[in-house]
Amino acid sequence: MTGRNLTGVLTRSIFAVTLAAASPVPASAHSLKELEDQLTAHEPYIQVVNRPAPDFALQDADGHATSLKDLRGKVVVLYFIYASCPDVCPLLSEKIAEIQQQINTTPMRDIVAFVAVTTDPERDTPQALRDYGPAHGLDPANWRFLTSGVDHPTATRELAKAYGLEFTPMGDGTQMHGLVTHVIDKSGNLRARFHGLKFKDISLILYVNALTNDNH
Repeated sequence: MTGRNLTGVLTRSIFAVTLAAASPVPASAHSLKELEDQLTAHEPYIQVVNRPAPDFALQDADGHATSLKDLRGKVVVLYFIYASCPDVCPLLSEKIAEIQQQINTTPMRDIVAFVAVTTDPERDTPQALRDYGPAHGLDPANWRFLTSGVDHPTATRELAKAYGLEFTPMGDGTQMHGLVTHVIDKSGNLRARFHGLKFKDISLILYVNALTNDNH
């Protein structure tokens, strides 16, 4: 049995047990389409899509460039936040951290990338980017916080808009926005959007797991 096939067997076995214990979604899906149908029926906060994800060319706190093309071959969990957000951004980050922790206990750890993008590149300095992950329990092994840099202050809000999400700056330094967690497949296609904070962690984990084993 090859390493890839063994990874698929391990992850399917782990999450078949987890699913049976924690989710109303039947554990009988044998294809990505069947899983999408089951999640759509049982998870009210998922929106299944299938189109090329908008590309980006951003950088991390140390100035290392990252584009979506650099992440080909990985399933990408992408979300937009800003470090000084006083309410929902930290709640989403902590939810993502819990999901990441569960994924990283499986062989999926090496084929899933968690990416946060700041919509406030002027105020989110490199040090703010470095501090954010540890403050919210995110594992740097496969999580990164990206920015367009101070020279491109609106670029990441425009990128968020390309993903269907508006961040509107307010006079007090906050931004009015919604919350969406985007899931991108190994070929760079946007496959699903999980809205808000109420979606079940296991729903996103199962979907990511299915995409790691999908080679089409």
